[in-house]
Amino acid sequence: MARVFGASSACALLVLLVACTTLAATAARDEPSGARQPWGGDRGRKVGARTVVRDVEGDREVQDLGRYSVEEHNRRQREEEDDRAGGGGGPLEFRRVVSAQRQVVSGIKYYLRVAAADDRVFDAVVVVKPWLQSRALLRFAPADAE
Repeated sequence: MARVFGASSACALLVLLVACTTLAATAARDEPSGARQPWGGDRGRKVGARTVVRDVEGDREVQDLGRYSVEEHNRRQREEEDDRAGGGGGPLEFRRVVSAQRQVVSGIKYYLRVAAADDRVFDAVVVVKPWLQSRALLRFAPADAE
């Protein structure tokens, strides 16, 4: 009786092994090489990729960051003018953020396109670290300057 039970178990295991191998071979033949990933592959966002902020006009945080970037730019301009003891153009006046992207880094990096009241447009990059309650302006330049 022990031999019969052992032989039928081995037979069942062999049938299961053949079925799994056949299934795997069929799946590999249907998918292009390297295209299949267990977590959904390219159907979702890439980790660390920029994502477009939808409804920029209604996103209060993005508009606040745009205002912050203009204020910080004006503050830096004042400091530079004090150091040079020369006069320059007046401070910029924030109008609105017209487009924005987010990127998860060590915090959240925002790429903002900011419109000033004098119809000039600027690109700003701001990093926000909510757990430190900090934000930093990394770049602020005219939109046409790269």
